[in-house]
Amino acid sequence: MTWVKVCGMRTVADVEAAAEAGADALGLNLIPGTPRYLEVEDAARLASLSRVPSVILTLDARPHELVELLERVGAAGVQPYGDHAPDAARASAAAGAFVLRPHRVRGPVDLGTIPTGQTGLLDGYSAEGLGGTGRQVAPEWLPPPGSRYVLAGGLNPSNVADAVSRHRPWGVDASSGLESAHGVKDPARIRSFVRNAKRVEEDR
Repeated sequence: MTWVKVCGMRTVADVEAAAEAGADALGLNLIPGTPRYLEVEDAARLASLSRVPSVILTLDARPHELVELLERVGAAGVQPYGDHAPDAARASAAAGAFVLRPHRVRGPVDLGTIPTGQTGLLDGYSAEGLGGTGRQVAPEWLPPPGSRYVLAGGLNPSNVADAVSRHRPWGVDASSGLESAHGVKDPARIRSFVRNAKRVEEDR
């Protein structure tokens, strides 16, 4: 069954909605200056209240800093961007964390560039931000159906079932497509997204 991450959690209600919907992971954004930014203390609180594993998003964190953040937040996974991301990802994997390696897609994707034990997160490229911008990945640039990667970028409740059926990614991830306003999650959209992402294989 398709793995589903709901990203950009900011409130207890967000966390509860994702857990009740059956999400497999939550994204907690620790990148200052972004709409869904959380202080470390707030992220740790949400992680502690969640029944679902948390993944922290970071920018320019050095290896030891990312491992420390994992422990402070109580997260199960990392999604590192920017400088030091390859080394920070390796250090986190060595510490036992689940690693999502973001790839802002601007051309055909070669999953062979992603280290063993890490999972590629393929997101639509936008000069406006690192992610959560709603830009889709061109279908012709995606790996063959059934490849192990997480598809992100422009996914929402109305299109995720088709994306899963067509591309058969290992997982899907969404943030802006689950919001009623910029940075504000909609519980109904979260429920629909998770249900529609997971029902594809049930219907086969």
